[in-house]
Amino acid sequence: MTADTAQSLARLAAERVDHRFKGLPPDADGLTVAELAGQRRNLFTGGFATPVLALSAERLEHNLKLMETYAARHGLAFAPHGKTSMAPQLFQRQIEHGAWGITLAVPHQVRVARAFGTRRVFLANELVDAAALRWIAAELDADPDFELICYADSVRGVELMDAALREADATRPVDVVVELAAGEGARTGVRTETECAAVADAVAGTRTLRLVGVAGYEGEVPKADTERVTAWLRRLVALAADFDKAGRFAGLDEIVVSAGGSAWFDAVAEVFAEIPELSLPVLKLLRSGAYVSHDDGHYRKLTPFNRVPEEGALEPAFRLWTQVVSRPSAEQAFVNAGKRDAAYDLDLPFAQVIRRDGAERPATGVSVTALSDQHAWLATTPEADLEVGDWVGLGLSHPCTSFDKWQLIPVAEADGTVVDYVRTFF
Repeated sequence: MTADTAQSLARLAAERVDHRFKGLPPDADGLTVAELAGQRRNLFTGGFATPVLALSAERLEHNLKLMETYAARHGLAFAPHGKTSMAPQLFQRQIEHGAWGITLAVPHQVRVARAFGTRRVFLANELVDAAALRWIAAELDADPDFELICYADSVRGVELMDAALREADATRPVDVVVELAAGEGARTGVRTETECAAVADAVAGTRTLRLVGVAGYEGEVPKADTERVTAWLRRLVALAADFDKAGRFAGLDEIVVSAGGSAWFDAVAEVFAEIPELSLPVLKLLRSGAYVSHDDGHYRKLTPFNRVPEEGALEPAFRLWTQVVSRPSAEQAFVNAGKRDAAYDLDLPFAQVIRRDGAERPATGVSVTALSDQHAWLATTPEADLEVGDWVGLGLSHPCTSFDKWQLIPVAEADGTVVDYVRTFF
């Protein structure tokens, strides 16, 4: 950890707890985050108010170690997507677990990462905002250790980037990778290899940009399955080889080839292992981000570890603790967390456990059927034992949308002891 990073994280620990941070104990107001963490309060008996989102300390560490091991085993560099958590403390833990750097999506996220000393950023987007480019140029000029790679996906984009960087009198070129689209009608990226070459030519015609490789996102492959994803990844590798053969990477130390969301990183590992010998070493850069907390829905179903269980298994680290505030009938109950608190863009939350008088049991016969702004609607069958005042632990789907609803998240051990707090910046 650099001195700048340590100082920035120390400032987070010195932040005062107050009304901004929902779910935290009201009597903790005025304490610093470090002081509150030092008290090691219990999530269930230490004054926390429902709803409160918690991260499992053990599962978080398990997931960090697993992906570190997976990337190393397959010879991959790892730049996990930081948009998932937007939590600099987690960025640092990912780097300590072997990450090459952090992937981000928009300039604001890069500013957050830089404020906490992140030295390597992969910006998985074409950057055409002049104000952001001026700031990037200043960061690169001021810090020779800062490395940034971003997408180029059009000749027009290259022209805009070049104009903004020339106006800023940038002295270091911005490194770019040509983004290959995942298919016709997919999200961003260049559609054909001929157009990719045109974008590469446009980059070569500037002094402000430097072509360092190729990249894309296989999660956007239409009707994605193993065969289609693998075919697209081989197109990406072939594009890198063609560019290399044409001499487009002359003068570099390495060639960047990057892909990898959270649903197909096994296919990425397999195809990247086939990359032929090029004129330079290849940085095989994986960008999966949702692994850090995993989930109980979308990614539990999609994780590649379902296909390769011998490689390990991620563990869902989030649980949203709520409280029953109404039990109007034998078939219905309401808890005090809704759309403001729980991810719901991919799946509704899942009722998992019930706590009463310090005892925890499965939420048998309880299911979430809908969300209002501040309530979850529960359907209850005759075997459900549920009373007003019970705590109900909900599993969540889609980590990105879970993190962005909470600014300060307790990290709790299995017995409920809160050992840390994770600050997010969305």
